[in-house]
Amino acid sequence: MRTSRPVLAAAAALAVLAVLGCGSSSSSGSGASTGGSSGTAASGGGSAPAAVNTAATTGSAARAATSKLRLSADPGGALRFNRSKLTAKAGRVTITMANPSSSGIPHAVAVEGHGVDRDGPTAGPGRTSTVSVRLKPGTYTFYCPVDGHRQAGMRGTLVVR
Repeated sequence: MRTSRPVLAAAAALAVLAVLGCGSSSSSGSGASTGGSSGTAASGGGSAPAAVNTAATTGSAARAATSKLRLSADPGGALRFNRSKLTAKAGRVTITMANPSSSGIPHAVAVEGHGVDRDGPTAGPGRTSTVSVRLKPGTYTFYCPVDGHRQAGMRGTLVVR
């Protein structure tokens, strides 16, 4: 059976789009990227996907990266996140924190450092809090801005490269 060139070209294009559309994550705790230049990983434990990075290009100019990071409040109600370190590429960084129903208390997520201080909304048990901010390379702090939570240890380090 003979396959036409347009069919082969379409199949190849779909395969490329499928590969480019996939983000990467790493639960190895190394912070190393496993998906080439378009993926980052968060470290600090846990096996849930922690980051998905995408970088779009138009012609020869690349647009700023977008990093989508995920973390969770402690399901047992302890004042801590499931990760103490996150890594992202410079550009738009969005952190979504899940507050498990079993936590029993409200939490939120915030980012601070290098002139940035942005808080996400407070989320009750079973909800999420999201903060999105444009970041330059450097080290930032992510934390829970609910009164007393940061001071009790609900914070971590965000490294932006």
